[in-house]
Amino acid sequence: MTRQRAENGLHLEDLLSGSQTAVARDVLNEEAFRRMIAIERKRTERTNEPFLLMLLECVDRQKPGKFANALDNLMTVLLSTTRETDVIGWYRQHQSIGLLFTGLASDCKNTSLGTILSRVSAVLQDKLTFEQFSEISISLHFFPDDWNQNDSGGPSNRVLYPDLHEVVKGKRTTQSLKRAIDILGSALLIVLFLPLLVLIAIAVKVTSKGPVFFKQQRVGQHGRHFTFLKFRSMRDRNDHSAHREYVKKMIAGNAERISLNGSGEGVFKLVDDPRITPLGRFLRRTSLDELPQFFNVLMGDMSLVGPRPPIPYEVAAYQTWHRRRVLQVKPGITGLWQVTGRSRVSFDDMVRLDLQYANFWSLRLDFKILIRTPAAVIKGAY
Repeated sequence: MTRQRAENGLHLEDLLSGSQTAVARDVLNEEAFRRMIAIERKRTERTNEPFLLMLLECVDRQKPGKFANALDNLMTVLLSTTRETDVIGWYRQHQSIGLLFTGLASDCKNTSLGTILSRVSAVLQDKLTFEQFSEISISLHFFPDDWNQNDSGGPSNRVLYPDLHEVVKGKRTTQSLKRAIDILGSALLIVLFLPLLVLIAIAVKVTSKGPVFFKQQRVGQHGRHFTFLKFRSMRDRNDHSAHREYVKKMIAGNAERISLNGSGEGVFKLVDDPRITPLGRFLRRTSLDELPQFFNVLMGDMSLVGPRPPIPYEVAAYQTWHRRRVLQVKPGITGLWQVTGRSRVSFDDMVRLDLQYANFWSLRLDFKILIRTPAAVIKGAY
């Protein structure tokens, strides 16, 4: 099967040689083509069969009029030399053309990219004038894409995620209201809990050596990294390797539930962790260690409601479909997972809850989650 997929993905002689009869196909407009990119991403998540997005655009973007004739000729050439199953449309209306090549083999990425690029370039050089060809830039974007693990974080190629930015624009009013609620709510809660914040800070300082706050790089919306704040609940400068290994097993579905006090169904989380201080256990159980995250909300890195922000090494272990939980919406202090399952559900089920929230988000849903959060805190966190 792998060999067959590879042959299908690399059988480009017929695809680009111009030997096929031209078929009548519609050229998708910008909205439809970008929607098709999102559909292909979801297909890849299900099948693990990658796709390639090729963009052709004007080298000099300051002179789009000069490029108009080349675009018309280019679209005609592409329609007559690609497979009927390939998708052609405007990535940016009348500015850049996009082609989606599907049915590629996941184990032949470099060969596929090189072959497609060389064949397309050869066809264009043959069909266009030298001046027209010199005005065109070609870029290739393979999905699943690699994610950077540097300070900026996020997908290495955001060209493959145009629909995520469109969703924000489509809900500009409600997004603005959500942000206003975040600012007012976090500011009010900081003032309200200020005496408690001071008491906890003093308690953390006098009961164990180390800083008051625990600062850690987390992955936020669109994969951007930010500094995450909590009250320190662990001993300073401890080893995180045990947590890293458990998280990898949990994401892969190989982790076992850990029983609490020898009873109950257990949780998918490390318990009786020797790194946690006695005060830290109390802070975690009551979720008081989370209070500094109101500053993250105030700064705009987080929201009051949303998926929990993961650690970069967690994201590195994600399957392709898991990534959407950190792409679609801003992370939050509380969320659908926290008030329904928390650590008692598997990682895949947690991601499904986060995606359900992202797909059906509304201010009303946020309000319902906020109302249910105190009960979830009282029930206890692990």
